[in-house]
Amino acid sequence: MARRNIQGKAQDNDDPRAYQALALPEQALERGGTEILRLGVIDSELYVAALPAFEAPARWGEVLAEVARRLAAIYAVQKPGLSRKDATVEIVEAFAAEMGAQPVNGTETGAGSRAKLRTKPRATTNAKTNAKTKSRGGAKKAARSAKRKTR
Repeated sequence: MARRNIQGKAQDNDDPRAYQALALPEQALERGGTEILRLGVIDSELYVAALPAFEAPARWGEVLAEVARRLAAIYAVQKPGLSRKDATVEIVEAFAAEMGAQPVNGTETGAGSRAKLRTKPRATTNAKTNAKTKSRGGAKKAARSAKRKTR
């Protein structure tokens, strides 16, 4: 039986151990950098590896806001009729609901209709540099901070 990727498309490799990792950005290959967050979905379970790159956990809020904006831009390009603003609103509302915020004006954001990921923290292979947790983190400021910390 062919395994399916996160979009539900059949994978070329039937090996259940196959993991579809994203390619590194061209800028990282040219200039280097520090990976601070990696996410993966395995059997509907979210796995997180993170480098505790910032002194203050609140910096992760800035990183997550930038990630939300960039994901919204990707969805706006790939889904006809979906604007960047609407995609951002969907992401932010779902995030707020997951964090326990009450819906505005008693409306649902559609979060109940999407597949739920299990986010139970798991042990990591390298506890010093990875944290399997739900984390919170301006990507530019955060990247500079991470770069300074790794020097």
